[in-house]
Amino acid sequence: PLPQGEGRGEGEGSNINPTTNTLARDVARTSLSLVAAEVTRLTSHLNPEPALPLVRRNIQSAQIAFPSPGGEGQGEGERHSRSLTSRFAFRISIFVFLCLLTLTVTAAPRPNIVLIFTDNVGMNDLSCYGSEIPTPHTDRIAREGARFTHWYTASSICTPSRFGLLTGRYPNRSQDQLLTALMPTTARDDDRGIRPPETTIAGVLKQQGYRTAIIGKWHLGHGDKKFLPTQHGFDSFFGFTGGCIDYFTLKYGDKPTWYRDQTLFEGTGYATDLLSDEAVKFIEQQTPGQPFFLYLPHNSPHYGKSWDAENKKYLNLLQPHPKYLKLVEHIPAGPRRDYAAMMAGMDTGIGRLLDALQRKGLGENTLMMCLSDNGAMTEWSGSNHPFRGRISDPLEGGVRVPCVMRWPGKIKPGTLIHQPCSSLDIFPTLCHLTGASTNGLTLDGLDITPVLLEGKEFPRDLFWSLGPYDGDAFIRGPWKYVRFKREGEMLFHLPSDPGEKWNLAKEHPAIFTELKSAHTSLATKLGIQLGKRK
Repeated sequence: PLPQGEGRGEGEGSNINPTTNTLARDVARTSLSLVAAEVTRLTSHLNPEPALPLVRRNIQSAQIAFPSPGGEGQGEGERHSRSLTSRFAFRISIFVFLCLLTLTVTAAPRPNIVLIFTDNVGMNDLSCYGSEIPTPHTDRIAREGARFTHWYTASSICTPSRFGLLTGRYPNRSQDQLLTALMPTTARDDDRGIRPPETTIAGVLKQQGYRTAIIGKWHLGHGDKKFLPTQHGFDSFFGFTGGCIDYFTLKYGDKPTWYRDQTLFEGTGYATDLLSDEAVKFIEQQTPGQPFFLYLPHNSPHYGKSWDAENKKYLNLLQPHPKYLKLVEHIPAGPRRDYAAMMAGMDTGIGRLLDALQRKGLGENTLMMCLSDNGAMTEWSGSNHPFRGRISDPLEGGVRVPCVMRWPGKIKPGTLIHQPCSSLDIFPTLCHLTGASTNGLTLDGLDITPVLLEGKEFPRDLFWSLGPYDGDAFIRGPWKYVRFKREGEMLFHLPSDPGEKWNLAKEHPAIFTELKSAHTSLATKLGIQLGKRK
């Protein structure tokens, strides 16, 4: 309430000059407008639920009364009213300050985000999933957070999988139809990649005030600078544009493809270590008050792309560093040990990144996610066990991958999540957690915050159409429809047959028809020309 006058004549406390009363009203309106504007600004990127009830109570308790002008005694009253207005403006200022302080103190700060995207890691390539390959630091993420048993990729091949992750959209929606791996040796691919109108999660977070960086493999365009990450929402880029790299020369065979921002980089070192060094450096450079999004797409354990100068041809080689071979000596000598050493090198870097976050005091408010782009190349000693299939297949071995997440105080340690989720879900989930709007965006993923933080489950469909790789798949509940070039059309019951060995299409014709029709309907909606079905 407005303060009443002291030591004045009768009636003077209620007789306020109309001009002064109007001024008081304007001060109130302006002050409350400032509160509303600041609430809107802050809640656009925070989780304001804990604060808003307090703000509402403050506003409700501020029942500001404006006496109507009237009566005599304008001379003394006018002098008092100027004093009253000053005191009133002061009280309103205090009220505004307390409202904003309440909101700022109680609203949860936006999380920092580290997204590690590994290259061709199969379900049986991490020790937390039962592998003989020791990955203690990745295991720590699972132990202190969550491990997913039914995590799926947007595609079973590099480029489209990355498009789906960063845009939250089916690769079939991409302007350049990015359904195969872009190749630096193919002239057609020099003018293909992610286009400016295609919004990435980095671009959205950058608009929210996040510092955004990519350190590692891009593989969404290489022929022109318009395809570089710095044109698609990332403040900085340290890594390479092709699908793989020679781990020691840092070239795609004989082609330089490693950049710092928009300039070709010439350096020395082991690729996996260089990426880990840069990631640690990025964390150490962070300053309080500005959240960050670090996208760390490792090339490991993908084979290296070397160059045979004598015969002028490319060579694909597993390229472990000797120091990491020492960590896997329990594995018999051969390709699997080399592969394991490359995994160990990446895992060691993940451990360094976790340590850097703790040293910087950022570990508690950082959501760390580690997942694979697609299934393993079994011919290069990766293992998708117990699943059948490999990279580029619509079978579980191609699209079902390991995924672990950690967010202290938010994700309960040791959580095991069986809910089917997809890399398409990363985009809308991060938007929810950071308060970013998805208005105007067409997204194919779902916000899985309730799954991650509350353990909730919900029914959902999962869809793939692999284009030139001639494979389709559709999951609904426990059932999976597959059309695969080598085997025709099939129906699998995944809970009882995760290895997809028993085709139940004839035993369950109604379910087979339902899933096939659902796949066809969505494919038609997306404008996909489906291959011939046998």
